[in-house]
Amino acid sequence: MTQTASLPSQTEVAPAPSRSGMEGVVAAPSDVCFIDGTAGRLVYRGYEIGDLVDNLTQLAFEQVCSLLWDKKLPNRAELERLRGELSSSVHLPPHTLAILAALPTETSPMDALRTGVSSLSSKDPDHKSTDPAANRRMAARLTARLPAIVAAFHRLRNGQKPIDPDPSLSTAANFLYMLKGSKPHDTLVRVMDAALVLHAEHGFNASTFAARVTAATLADMYAAITSAIGALKGPLHGGANEAVMQLLLQCGTPDNAERLIREMIAPTDPSKPRQKVPGFGHRVYKTLDPRAAFLQRMSKQLGQAAGNSQWYEISERLIPIVKEARGSNGQLLNLNPNVDYFSASAYYTMGIPIDLFTPVFAIARVAGWTAHVMEQHANNRIIRPQDDYRGPFGMKVGPIDQRP
Repeated sequence: MTQTASLPSQTEVAPAPSRSGMEGVVAAPSDVCFIDGTAGRLVYRGYEIGDLVDNLTQLAFEQVCSLLWDKKLPNRAELERLRGELSSSVHLPPHTLAILAALPTETSPMDALRTGVSSLSSKDPDHKSTDPAANRRMAARLTARLPAIVAAFHRLRNGQKPIDPDPSLSTAANFLYMLKGSKPHDTLVRVMDAALVLHAEHGFNASTFAARVTAATLADMYAAITSAIGALKGPLHGGANEAVMQLLLQCGTPDNAERLIREMIAPTDPSKPRQKVPGFGHRVYKTLDPRAAFLQRMSKQLGQAAGNSQWYEISERLIPIVKEARGSNGQLLNLNPNVDYFSASAYYTMGIPIDLFTPVFAIARVAGWTAHVMEQHANNRIIRPQDDYRGPFGMKVGPIDQRP
């Protein structure tokens, strides 16, 4: 007996037109974030990102957490209460530290972070609840503890003892302190604080959508954030900033960078494929990513303060070359730097290891992830898109000995 395929019968429903990558599909209403890719705007609950970065001069990330979770910027008393919430949760449970210590030293820091976050749920009294108040408490605990997980694992894999967090420090300062073992300079703290604000939220990106899909099943906050971390790990999402720094190191000097990038975008050997330059282009922004403009300024300031502007200078040299790149049809691509481009040189100049760039992204983005989980749970409907089936119909089962 042979297998046969036939066209769908007239009674079978034709699928709706598909959109690759769900481009242009509105998945759900949200009050958290607005993005205008044409105008280059990023808005957190009504506040332009530039306003937040420029005018939240102290505890900026903490104030943005309050904005994302509580739908308003905090007054002084509210900010102090939030600081108390975060400070009371910064220490990792002993079992989480033991799990991090048991991981092989070659474990990816993102894998260690995902494992650490999963372990936190077992001792959280709220973890089985999706109640708004419980979710709000878990959001604060997760935001406080992600920096401690990243710093602790980094020290453990290098044979060093984790440093106890200092509850008196801000989130930005505490992370740098736990990572390095010394109180960070004010300039580094200000830059890290601003970088956390810039990375805190960005609409229905891949990791946030992963968190919302998981939350929509009424899974708990920890399950949703674990899903988000898994999505962020990918090189097309959070992992792109690592690729940028590897490219800058490969370039070495501004002159060599220009030669290498031109060869990537227009190979002299026609048998070699054109290569994508990491850190350029964005799925949403058709102009300069507004976050990139602030990180560009930070990278320059850090390079000048450190007396080493090499990585900033290479980054600047590459921008006009990539913007002039043309596609295979000869059309100007007009690619602009995205958030990953200057964050790479900024973090590297701060002394942050390259494979911690994406975990730093997670330290910031957990504020937005948790805000979206709370929003999803507050008005939940399970997320179940329809696929565009392209397979055959009418297949018949034949004897196993007669199958090809």
